[in-house]
Amino acid sequence: MAVCARLCGVGQARGCRRREQRDPQAEPEEEEEERIEAPRSLLQLPPELLVHIFGSLPGTQLPSLARVCRKFRQLLSTDTIWRRRCREEYGICENLRKLEISGVSCQDVYVKLLHRYRHILGLWQPDIGPYGGLLNVVVDGLFIIGWMYLPPHDPHVDNAMRLKPLFRVHLMERKSATVECMYGHKGPHNGHIQIVKKDEFSTKCNQTDYHRMSGGRQEEFRTWLREEWGRTLEDIFHEHMQELILMKFIYTSQYDNCLTYRRIYHPPSSPEDILKPGLFKGTYGSHGLEIVMLSFHGTSAKGTKLTGDPNVPAGQQTLEIDLTRRVQLPDVEHLRVFEELSRIILEIQEQVHLQQQEAAADGVEEERVPAGAAGLGPRARDPLRQHLHNGDHAVGLEEVAKEKQPNEGQAEEGDSTPAESSQPFVLPMGVMARNEDYPRLCKMCFYGTGLIAGHGFTSPERTAGVFILFDEDRFGFIWLELKSFSLYSRIKDTFQNAEAPSREAFDEMLRNMQSWTT
Repeated sequence: MAVCARLCGVGQARGCRRREQRDPQAEPEEEEEERIEAPRSLLQLPPELLVHIFGSLPGTQLPSLARVCRKFRQLLSTDTIWRRRCREEYGICENLRKLEISGVSCQDVYVKLLHRYRHILGLWQPDIGPYGGLLNVVVDGLFIIGWMYLPPHDPHVDNAMRLKPLFRVHLMERKSATVECMYGHKGPHNGHIQIVKKDEFSTKCNQTDYHRMSGGRQEEFRTWLREEWGRTLEDIFHEHMQELILMKFIYTSQYDNCLTYRRIYHPPSSPEDILKPGLFKGTYGSHGLEIVMLSFHGTSAKGTKLTGDPNVPAGQQTLEIDLTRRVQLPDVEHLRVFEELSRIILEIQEQVHLQQQEAAADGVEEERVPAGAAGLGPRARDPLRQHLHNGDHAVGLEEVAKEKQPNEGQAEEGDSTPAESSQPFVLPMGVMARNEDYPRLCKMCFYGTGLIAGHGFTSPERTAGVFILFDEDRFGFIWLELKSFSLYSRIKDTFQNAEAPSREAFDEMLRNMQSWTT
């Protein structure tokens, strides 16, 4: 205890009560042991030990420590401390000693680059009208780089994402960090980053002439088309698709990389999820491939667009899956007949509508429930309603009055874990698919709805469909009304600084995303 008192810098140790009340007959050797000299304060520790201690502290606490005394302030200028903080907090594995050649210290890197711009690290969605996007800001060597994630060329949904740098920040000299715009084809040029508020920042290019090409707008469009779609306009024969492509180029190019970004989070997971939530690439007809975030919310799953189109913009919930209504697909021969699948899904849709009507009626009936039934729930008062609330798998309306008999391959009632056995899958005849190379085995299917709308997000409505889980990295959705199939494939990149601080924060982000583009 004497040693602890001296290390804390409170002066000479006065000893603990036990020492004050020691036996006066104690042998002198014991007292001699307690008189062993120890450092009276941290200032008496060797500088090498202090450097090691300071290097283990978070970098945000070191400025306060430097104000304690002159010795601490001098020790905190040791590059070893800041090299460790750069490595442990931001993952910089570069040989930071080479910075000495340019006269930039590890402390400069930490204070003027990493710490100053730490708030922009992570995942972001740019405000580009209905089109949205996905930006990942990372520490890359001695740079902070904003990478725009672009889907692979349509319809190759299983290919890797394409990365395009939009800006970078680095130290050119000791004074301050330099922001450079990376947009265009003429190399890095002067840019600016402004942190607008918490979880929001904006970028501005100060030399937009670097974005122009000698061949004018026509050359810029053809270059953009090759990068965005991997083809020329002559290769696209569909007139409507040509209009959509030209519209997107005109709309997005006007920003000139002067954009506002809002923070988004990677969806949280739980052991009950039927697959790991995350980011997926999906096929959307003439609109090409779009990025969708799949998240789970108890008995439902949601697919939220991170990139969108003029019909259904980014931020909207493109898919809603009811995990309580599992669909048992017919055998392959019957599945090829679109009318058979349509009958099954429409029966479930009718059940959902009846349930919603009864739920609305229950709110009125609660006020005039007979005294004898006051303690009974709505399902107990109406035995038929118990069958209508059934959501374990699809049942026909004509079977609604029968007892539910679990079929082979379906989950037993009360069993929260669906059957994992795979079954053959084939698209019904007449259902359009951008990518015919879809899996021929699926694990399970659920009833769901997809969001459709007219141009400009007019007359939006949810249409019935079926969610098909193929494996851990792929799922699909059949849009019944559109007779269309979308295939989704997981984005397997690892994202740092993307975890939501809480489930409530993630849910609030989803709500805000809809308002950003509505």
